[in-house]
Amino acid sequence: MKKNLRITFLLLLAVLLLLPVSALAQSYSFSLPQKTVDAYWNEDGTLSLDYVYVFQNDSSGPPIEFVDVAMPNNNFNADNASATVDGQPVAYISKQEYQGSGTGFAVALGANSIPPGGRGRVQVRIDGISGVLRFDTQGDNYASAVFAPNYFESKIVHGTTDTTVTFHLPPGVQPDQPRWHAAPDSFPSEPQTGIDDQGRVTYTWSNPNAQPDEEYDFGASFPEQYVPQSAVQPAGFLENLNIDPAVVTMCLLFCGFLFVMGFVVVISVRSSRRRKLQYFPPKVSIEGHGIKRGLTAVEAAILLEEPMDKIMTMILFGVVKKGAATVTSRDPLELEISQEEPENLHPYEKQLLQAFATGDKRKRRQELQDMMIDLVKSVSKKMKGFSRRDTQAYYRDITQKAWAQVEAADTPEVKSQKYDEVMEWTMLDREYEDRTRDVFRGGPVFVPMWWPRYDPSFGRGATPRPVSTSSSGGGGGISLPNLPGGSFAASIVTGVQSFSSSVIGNVTDFTSNITNKTNPVPVSKSSGRGGGFGGGGCACACACAGCACACAGGGR
Repeated sequence: MKKNLRITFLLLLAVLLLLPVSALAQSYSFSLPQKTVDAYWNEDGTLSLDYVYVFQNDSSGPPIEFVDVAMPNNNFNADNASATVDGQPVAYISKQEYQGSGTGFAVALGANSIPPGGRGRVQVRIDGISGVLRFDTQGDNYASAVFAPNYFESKIVHGTTDTTVTFHLPPGVQPDQPRWHAAPDSFPSEPQTGIDDQGRVTYTWSNPNAQPDEEYDFGASFPEQYVPQSAVQPAGFLENLNIDPAVVTMCLLFCGFLFVMGFVVVISVRSSRRRKLQYFPPKVSIEGHGIKRGLTAVEAAILLEEPMDKIMTMILFGVVKKGAATVTSRDPLELEISQEEPENLHPYEKQLLQAFATGDKRKRRQELQDMMIDLVKSVSKKMKGFSRRDTQAYYRDITQKAWAQVEAADTPEVKSQKYDEVMEWTMLDREYEDRTRDVFRGGPVFVPMWWPRYDPSFGRGATPRPVSTSSSGGGGGISLPNLPGGSFAASIVTGVQSFSSSVIGNVTDFTSNITNKTNPVPVSKSSGRGGGFGGGGCACACACAGCACACAGGGR
């Protein structure tokens, strides 16, 4: 079994290396207001890089403790790197700690880590990167230098970045000798030319609204006489056609392994997605005996690991039924919170109301995540000493009995009344959407008295009719309007969709953040940190005169 797992892992790793994706960091969340890159093409044919990053850490994110810096290739020595944080030198830089794709090194910010809500200026310098020049494909004894600065993975960085990239050409190159390559989209078509304090020709590209998660390739060519001939590598047949050999190699390898790897990838993706949704922690100690009774329908949904958007819709129904809130808009979902709070609210219902009291959608999403984390931990605590399997079976049986009561009703009035009484329990059924449509297809539904607080559009075409219900507080008749069964079922079902699309976004990502807190994946202790971010590998398809890719990109 272990051998099969090892083979599967190796096959998956091979696919990941072939695909142009970068490793993901689940924890960091920040913006990058400014990035400055100085690339020095030296007279010995090596490249020196000087990065200046200005990080703005999100208040909801963890401290930024590591920065991974990708390199164009593996021809560098991390001992030649140095870094500062707000002018204070860092003490630890390591290739082994690098967690980006491709090659690079990690910078540990240490005592100068950027706290949540904090801002920090990180400067990184490295010298002596070799193997970065190619013969220009125009065949006029020029050397070609192409470089893509480090970028970051889109899941952890947001906003735009004021980006400046400056090429410092080798000493001795005259202003009329070099030529620049086509600029990336969104950058000026021609760089700003100049002379630096060392008398070197410079090309500078600037964009105040660059994307921090996008790769931008910059290039220049200059006479090869200004660097050793041994430092300029010949361009092959494919490079003469402006085709990167690395891209061709990857394509061939990918095609060769496509059939086998495809199966592995599909299985792995499904397994990964399933793992992200497993937010309820397993029993660590010996599982107890007996059934844990007395859980609410919402708590039972947590135990059964129902989708998060469905559970929050159940909580929404609860606060609306109790008169604690009124839905003022379904898309986007907005609530009007009642001034007087009912006494019978559960803690998670209070947290839902608190989350919707804020107009900041980002903060609301975070508070809803905190609510679900607290709810999962609460149910986990209540389950100590009880059998999880037996308790799950017990609540599944309650769900089936609830549906049986609704389906057995012989009149629309009784069916509507029963559904109102057990609605939250029916939602525990994995097929509740289809089942709700089937139950109410064709006939009218006499909606409960609280329904107008849930459906803002209710009232158009509603028909009042006296109906006797056991929940009226007496035996008398009350006036309950009715809706076509299909409209009522659709309104119930789309409640979950409202939470997904306008409140929590991607359900898998939302749930994954909760799983990381309630049932995290075990992390190897040898890493020394929970996750870094930074550069990735290099695979450039250059549309330039002389393809010599010296890239640092990716990010996680």
